[in-house]
Amino acid sequence: MKGEENALWSIFGYLLSGLIFWGGVGWGLDRWLGTSYLLLVGLLLGMGASLYLVWLRFGRE
Repeated sequence: MKGEENALWSIFGYLLSGLIFWGGVGWGLDRWLGTSYLLLVGLLLGMGASLYLVWLRFGRE
């Protein structure tokens, strides 16, 4: 039970950190370049990368 709970928190952490990091990169590039679409690109990239990391860590067991 405790191992499953730790795995769920790890998955949540991967998903949240990917969104925050890559969303922040997209937001910063939007501010720097004067565009309005890179935040969305960063959020999508972050979610995709996070899901891939979760699959690598937990999906192949």
